[in-house]
Amino acid sequence: MPTTEEKIAKRSLKTSYVSTIVSITLVLYVMGFLAFVVLNAKKISDYVRENIGFTIFFQEDVPEGEVLSYQKTLNTQPYVKSSEYFSKDKAAESFQKDLGEDFVSFIGYNPLPSTIEVKLKADYATNQNIEKIKMDLSKNKLIKEITYQKALAEQVNSNVKKISLFILGIGCLLLIIAYALINNTIRLSVYSKRFLLKSMLLVGATQRFIRRPFIIAGLIQGFIGSLLSVGLMSVTIYFSTKQIPELANLQDTKMFIILYGFIVALGLLISLVSTFFAVSKYLKMKTDFLYYH
Repeated sequence: MPTTEEKIAKRSLKTSYVSTIVSITLVLYVMGFLAFVVLNAKKISDYVRENIGFTIFFQEDVPEGEVLSYQKTLNTQPYVKSSEYFSKDKAAESFQKDLGEDFVSFIGYNPLPSTIEVKLKADYATNQNIEKIKMDLSKNKLIKEITYQKALAEQVNSNVKKISLFILGIGCLLLIIAYALINNTIRLSVYSKRFLLKSMLLVGATQRFIRRPFIIAGLIQGFIGSLLSVGLMSVTIYFSTKQIPELANLQDTKMFIILYGFIVALGLLISLVSTFFAVSKYLKMKTDFLYYH
């Protein structure tokens, strides 16, 4: 029958093994979500930029047919993401709701012009491009005025750049933290076997032979941890998409293959490197120092 000490040792070994896997899982889970944001950074920035656009106001005497014909031509331009036509009546109805009064009956006519609201493709959503487009379109005699929120366009583009740099910085920081956490957990696991390592070395086993089972165990832990983090991410993304349907636009098969491949590769790499250096440390350490480190 196993002694009490053997039972405690086995229990301690299992606890160490499980705690290592849990640490790897949680760290890779956080890293995975950051990678998800990074992989979708362009889609997210494009989505934000494509809410930038301008409004075309037409001359009061322009027939609706000509405006609709102009809209069709406008939609063929490479910079147009979408456009929406607002007739004089629709504009008056909307303004009347905001105002709370029937201003058309009060003044006797509808002074509001027909308009087209244009949303731009992300690559064209800068003040410089909008000004060029505005100058080009303003040459048409049907158009009375073109307006856009210049300050908003500047702010959106500025914020997108700042957020991109922030995400990059956070990514580097989290990668360092991820390595440190997993490395410390694995080192603690190896620490409990430091005397066994030294004993094997003293009886003639090579360092390569001694490292092998520890590295294999580390890779298995890294693989299990990465698979668990992939599972947690999949569940989180699934339920998040249920709550925020727009997230479905950020998902595609290729992206998930890259994302999950990155998580598994990162888990294996950190586990391999951490285990290798942790074992090497105690193999090179003098026997006397094993009692203090």
